[in-house]
Amino acid sequence: MADLAQRLALPVGLVVGLRLGCLSHALLTAESIAHRKLPWAGWVGNAIDPDMISRSENVTSLRARLPGPCLGIHSYQPTGVPVISASDWLALPE
Repeated sequence: MADLAQRLALPVGLVVGLRLGCLSHALLTAESIAHRKLPWAGWVGNAIDPDMISRSENVTSLRARLPGPCLGIHSYQPTGVPVISASDWLALPE
């Protein structure tokens, strides 16, 4: 996917799966984006573990340590629950 991002030269949006290990994964991915000198759009948190311990603390750390803005946090959606539209929860920069 990095090759595609480089060819398109569009800002990269990182989706962070909010679960155990998300800080390490997100920071390594952000480092890879920076290493390739790709433009950064921001990141979105996706709550995939309904029982994640310290979710709010992890989101606070991500906000402080990732180089782009948080564009939104998507709450956990159990299987069978209709997905809401992105415009209902995503805060895109104007």
